[in-house]
Amino acid sequence: MNVRYTCTARSPAPTPVPEIPIVFVIDSDASVRERLESMIRATGWQPVSAASAEEFLAHPRVMTPSCMLVDLHLPGLNGLDLQRRVFDRTELPLIFMSRDADVRATVEAMKAGAFEFLTKPFAADVILGAIRHAIERSRAALLQLARGRALRDRYATLSRREREVMGLVVSGRLNKQVGSTLGISEITVKAHRGKLMRKMQADSFADLVTMAGNLQRATAATSHDAAVFE
Repeated sequence: MNVRYTCTARSPAPTPVPEIPIVFVIDSDASVRERLESMIRATGWQPVSAASAEEFLAHPRVMTPSCMLVDLHLPGLNGLDLQRRVFDRTELPLIFMSRDADVRATVEAMKAGAFEFLTKPFAADVILGAIRHAIERSRAALLQLARGRALRDRYATLSRREREVMGLVVSGRLNKQVGSTLGISEITVKAHRGKLMRKMQADSFADLVTMAGNLQRATAATSHDAAVFE
């Protein structure tokens, strides 16, 4: 008797497609935008241009490695005004461009966190080098934001009691003191402590303290969660 064996080939696992970094170009001069777009595209990045700060702000926020090239002297909102509008976008380093070396504006921009300040005209290697380093900073910032979101998600899985125990434990209270404060037994405190350590994925007490500090900074604006760690 002949037996036929058939084998179904498995499809190879899909290869993750790397995100293409975005370089925003905000300049009222169309010729400058076109030159920068060509240079950016040739390097393998994606250019997105705008003639004004208002046009840029109309774009939705993207969580992709990116940076922005901003002319200091824009119509309407100027470059410094735009910088103040996107101050909280840590994943979006800002590179200023200007035809004049305005010392006051340069100092103000750098103090406010500008990544670089370049004077026009600039060599291709200078602007491309600045963009490359800005994108690397953007990647690092996005990674930090992702870790922060994951930490907040884990914290959200804790019960009210587990949050209370965590707040008291990281403040330096012993299990017996935590139990006395909450009106529960030391055994119950240990049980809650074990559960919250697993939920938070903390490998040690020091790890949990670090997580608590990161959470406190991340939720400083929200009194409910921040109060847990007082």
